Amino acid sequence: MINKLKDIISHYDLLEKQMVEPDLVNNQNRYTELAKEHSRLKPVISKAKEYLIIQKNIDDDKEILSGDDDELKDIAQSELEGLEKSLLNLEEELKVLLLPHDPTDDKNTIIEVRAGTGGDEAALFAADIYRMYTRFAERNGWKYEVMESNSIGIGGFKEIIFSVKGESVYGMMKFESGVHRVQRVPKTETSGRVHTSAATVAVLPEAEAADIQVVDAEIKIDTYRASGAGGQHVNKTESAIRITHIPTGLVVTCQDETSQHKNKAAALKVLRSRLLAAEQDKLAKERAATRRDMVSTGDRSAKIRTYNFPQGRITDHRINFTAYNLEGVMDGDIYDIIENLKLADQQAQLASVVE
Repeated sequence: MINKLKDIISHYDLLEKQMVEPDLVNNQNRYTELAKEHSRLKPVISKAKEYLIIQKNIDDDKEILSGDDDELKDIAQSELEGLEKSLLNLEEELKVLLLPHDPTDDKNTIIEVRAGTGGDEAALFAADIYRMYTRFAERNGWKYEVMESNSIGIGGFKEIIFSVKGESVYGMMKFESGVHRVQRVPKTETSGRVHTSAATVAVLPEAEAADIQVVDAEIKIDTYRASGAGGQHVNKTESAIRITHIPTGLVVTCQDETSQHKNKAAALKVLRSRLLAAEQDKLAKERAATRRDMVSTGDRSAKIRTYNFPQGRITDHRINFTAYNLEGVMDGDIYDIIENLKLADQQAQLASVVE
């Protein structure tokens, strides 16, 4: 542990020297890469230096205990127990901080919300889920933009796809994939009965062209007239785009932008992200063969959470987490849920290392 921490501190010091090199001004991509790594290592360095100081104090006290000065030995003995306890606590913190970093966590994300079982009520709930995520994005200073939507006219969505951009967005949002179930009295219900409906969420890391190569020969692009609200271009020009990825059969449509060029760019971005997510799902299944994940990030058919409005309760079934602040959650206050999911995932990773 000590040698590993010293190596990390040396690497961090090297990063700081590289970040102030004059030549780096002309290479913004390289600077951004170094800055991200520097930021990620900063909390590790703080704990690592604290660990090394405590370890040295323990070594000094043990040396005193092997000497002949009884008074100093009493002082050293009284310090030693507290120092060793602090060292063990730090070691546990460092194990979490030193878990392998997934570079995908740093990416922006594309979130797809679709109404599931429950008719119009499911579409209204899909709209509520969309609002919950956009409010959470606003709380974090992230930017979001609708890429494609299919509304039902009473404030609900059969489907809505939107991008979210900001620091480590995918790392925060990746555990939201799955089936979200709601129990409440629908607005359209006159008898006051509680109904159960659902919406599915897919969280995809936003793929760049460098991540996934989409070959022109493997895609079919169709144009058609957009429908719904959108100004003077809607229904007058064939600005909407449908892209079919022939090898996988994936189909992506986009009509929310005002031009065919913008719709094509947005649709390609969604297609690349879905292809990247499919690759990651395959890897996740391979990893699951060697360790059991406590938190699913890949199976979008799994029921992950229930929103019970009569009781004001929200339950995440993967980690048996229950809270009674449903109103706040629907307004974007989902930080505690996400942190508990991340903690469960870290514990699963640590358990797999021990195994």
